[in-house]
Amino acid sequence: MTVQSIQKRFSRIFPLVLVLALTSKAEAQRESIKWISWESAQDLVKKEPKKLIVDLYTDWCGWCKRMDASTFQDPRIVRYVNQNFYAIKFNAEQTQDIIFKNKSYKFIPRGTRGYHELAVEIANGQLSYPTVVFIDEDLNTLQPIPGYWDADDFEMISNYFGGNFYKTTPWSTFQEKFKSSNKK
Repeated sequence: MTVQSIQKRFSRIFPLVLVLALTSKAEAQRESIKWISWESAQDLVKKEPKKLIVDLYTDWCGWCKRMDASTFQDPRIVRYVNQNFYAIKFNAEQTQDIIFKNKSYKFIPRGTRGYHELAVEIANGQLSYPTVVFIDEDLNTLQPIPGYWDADDFEMISNYFGGNFYKTTPWSTFQEKFKSSNKK
């Protein structure tokens, strides 16, 4: 094999290798929501107060999976949630006990499934999947928001709570005036 033939082969392969390397680097750098445990969130909120956002889901919930694959992957949502909240992904049917605000919550078996007492507590007794629950810096439930939300709607909802607008502005007024970071 001559030097020229090696150079010729390299010149054909190099662009492909470069594209693959850049693609994998871009994928690796793509941010995602930093989901943490209940225990970690409670420790972190003591050190640096932030609101919590809880994704209340079940393994069998198709709309929960769709929200994970779309809304929670949107760069606007990822950025805003990571900057303004401690995020918890909470399976409402998990069987492990959770201590929250010095109270122990347990799994309650019902039929073939069951539910976690903490899920009922933070969802104000209305279990529905998916539900996103907003919790303030003092660990009090602000609002459970049931249902699937696309990124545009979720951006508005998360800004309403994350920006403390819920304290002074009625939802309808906020909704009319909200400008998405996606719109120019």
